[in-house]
Amino acid sequence: MWIYILVFILTFCIMEFMAWFTHKFIMHGFLWSLHKDHHRKDHDSWFERNDAFFIFYALVSIGFFLLWKYSILDIGLAIGLGILAYGIAYFFVHDIFIHQRFKFLRNANNRYAKAVRRAHKMHHKHLGKDQGECFGMLIVPFKYFKK
Repeated sequence: MWIYILVFILTFCIMEFMAWFTHKFIMHGFLWSLHKDHHRKDHDSWFERNDAFFIFYALVSIGFFLLWKYSILDIGLAIGLGILAYGIAYFFVHDIFIHQRFKFLRNANNRYAKAVRRAHKMHHKHLGKDQGECFGMLIVPFKYFKK
């Protein structure tokens, strides 16, 4: 039982690195055409092309659930749940808390919340795909904790 909990937690933590890597080298790289509408609000739609990126990780998570279901990979459920949990956390932090796509979690104002907002604001300061910073989501550089 403990191995599954450990795999779940490890998967969740690895997903922060995967989000950083995907954001820096794929979204700000060869798939910038899907991500740029997130940096430039030159559209009227509530949806963004950038929203398509969640589909990739959802499919990976589903793949691990299926590997577990068909007894191919015993820890597939723990990995799939870790990816799913990170996706939910990402959605709450990025889409709800930072970008206010839904109007709640507006009053969170603790030290960590302020640092997350500062770091993401610095990321969005750059409108192009180059010279970006702060590509992660949950792990925030210490300099953004300063007042």
